[in-house]
Amino acid sequence: MRQTILTALRLGLMCCCLSALPVAAQRVLSGRVTDKAQQPLPGATVMLKDDHRTGAIADAEGNYRLHLPSTGEYTVQASYVGYITCTTTINAGETHRDFALEEDAIGMETVVVTGTRTPKLLKEAPIVTRVISNNDIRKVDATNVGELLQAELPGIEFSYSMDQQVSLNMQGFGGNAVLFLVDGERLAGETLDNIDYSRLNLDNVERIEIVKGAASSLYGSNAVGGVVNIITKESKEPWTLNLNGRYGAHNDQRYGGTVTFQAGDFNNSLNVQHTSTDPIELGTTDESGEANDISRIYGNRTWNFKERLVYTPTDKLKLTGRLGYFFRERDKSASSRDRYRDFAGGLKGNYAFSKQNDLELSYSFDQYDKSDYDAGARTDIRDYTNVQHTVRALYNHTIAENHVLTVGGDFMRDYLMSYQFTDNGSYEQYTADAFAQFDLNPTRQLNIMSAVRFDYFSEADVQNASAKLGVMYKWKHCSLRASYAGGFRAPTLKEMYMDFNMANVFMIYGNPELKPEQSQNFSLSAEYIKSRYNVTLTGYYNLVENRINTAWNQELNGMVYTNMEKMDIAGMDATVAAKYPCGIGVRLAYAYTHERVRYGQPYSSMTRPHALTARLEYGKDWKKYGFNVSLHGRVLSKVTSDEYTSDNSWESTEAVTYPAYTLWKLNVSQKVMDGINLIVNIDNLFNYRPSHYYSSSPTTTGTTCSVGLSLDVEKLF
Repeated sequence: MRQTILTALRLGLMCCCLSALPVAAQRVLSGRVTDKAQQPLPGATVMLKDDHRTGAIADAEGNYRLHLPSTGEYTVQASYVGYITCTTTINAGETHRDFALEEDAIGMETVVVTGTRTPKLLKEAPIVTRVISNNDIRKVDATNVGELLQAELPGIEFSYSMDQQVSLNMQGFGGNAVLFLVDGERLAGETLDNIDYSRLNLDNVERIEIVKGAASSLYGSNAVGGVVNIITKESKEPWTLNLNGRYGAHNDQRYGGTVTFQAGDFNNSLNVQHTSTDPIELGTTDESGEANDISRIYGNRTWNFKERLVYTPTDKLKLTGRLGYFFRERDKSASSRDRYRDFAGGLKGNYAFSKQNDLELSYSFDQYDKSDYDAGARTDIRDYTNVQHTVRALYNHTIAENHVLTVGGDFMRDYLMSYQFTDNGSYEQYTADAFAQFDLNPTRQLNIMSAVRFDYFSEADVQNASAKLGVMYKWKHCSLRASYAGGFRAPTLKEMYMDFNMANVFMIYGNPELKPEQSQNFSLSAEYIKSRYNVTLTGYYNLVENRINTAWNQELNGMVYTNMEKMDIAGMDATVAAKYPCGIGVRLAYAYTHERVRYGQPYSSMTRPHALTARLEYGKDWKKYGFNVSLHGRVLSKVTSDEYTSDNSWESTEAVTYPAYTLWKLNVSQKVMDGINLIVNIDNLFNYRPSHYYSSSPTTTGTTCSVGLSLDVEKLF
């Protein structure tokens, strides 16, 4: 009997020990995530450095609970947007650890993807990348990307071309040489070589990444002068609802809303925005009685819908679907209106085979239409359609944890029907490419990135190879970067087949024999980063060959697309930024650009040689109240351009000087309580008004004011 009892006790003790093994093998690490002032950071992420699938989200008070697989030693990271990631070692058996994160005052901890197509911290990127954060976007309170870029970047200017179509000049490169992307995807449609920038609203945008210089080795045609990538937000909260509106001068109205939710494996985001503005009367004559080049800015209305659904069935697979619709109507006259529509969609799948290997497959669709609406006859006639279908594959392989090999390719069908073709005809072109990039990190101080790409365009019969090499060396608080990049732009269907009567004045003809534009870009930069200071100086040189432009053809008695001789574009960028604990921040950015065009070429430079942007801000944030006051300035130098006095001669010119100007904007934002933000803008603070309105002058009529309100509904509850 005694032996039976002892045996039963032994079996019971063994069962207890076995049942306790899983509990002993797994423990909970808990603590609090705050800033240096001990204020909680709700939504902060705490996860294992080598296994991002094991993580936790801090609650409203900053508290977190992380389930660790065993009692061993682990490396844990705590991160929060706008703060420097903290990495620490958790000892065996340790169950409590607090994190006090330091603010990333100058944004160097931001993860960027545009310059390398693989995620890298901004301070680690071998290619100089300018990031405009969501916080910067709120302070400028711009409606579209053009307003924002002009406020934040020197050397970029949006002006009016013929028929008040918006045209871009970014340090000597036009809209057809600067590639705009939304989450890495191209946009269909163009007018006067520029995409429809009003499509690019800033509601629900996380950040904008700008890479200047040729980027054709990764993005192919149109990336001769740089890339602008607009990246949308990804919410991790169970649900969010933002409602916002703004009202300003000239009946300028903007209303928007974004709703997101996360349910199990699904994450959804829907954004809607509507804008409208009345016409702006500038006057038919200037102060001297001379006729203004522009006397009235057309009124317009827009609607923009963006939907994104993310499905993550496993830790390895992520599927993203997106849909978009855009509509713009412009009051060209009392009886006629221009209408612009865009339909976009896509599906992308990301699969991680392991920590070293991942694959991305995607399909995207974009259709951009133009039509003329006759209010009297109530007819809406479509006369332009550009449709692009794109399939992409991208594979990343990590070698020895530090080096990344990226290979990929794209295939696109490009269809264009246009009123600028004979009898509203249509053409289509197929493009294919393959590219490879190797990101080599032999030491912590040295990073070398090389890339090569091959592109083929069927209708233009163009084959092109582009290469890029970037080197970055870090020493203490300094980073030195040097790069070479080849850029190219294939002739478009419009440039090859255009047959357009320009208001019965002359014809414009396409040229199927056009050569692709080529550029050789060299840059050298030095950056100093310490605590709350950042200083960057960059010099660059571009040799551009075969730039495509229009020239007079005596035989055809009209304008014909043609290739120019070589031209040089050189310059420098300088940036100084600082942010202090007292709440004061300052940022100064200067750009110098010099263009050299050979005599007799059909090109007239309108690039202003000197440009400066400045931002001075002061802000404080408490639990229930906060404010930020920011002053934005933009200074553009005068420019002297050789204007052609004859349509059929490129030697008869006269020098015309366009004056310098300065604009300042004051933004005051207040957090009245958690979730309610009031924004007041005073634009053109010092009441500047040009003496003569022309294509490159600001179209301001003096000082204006706008008031906006933003509600984060989920924070109110």
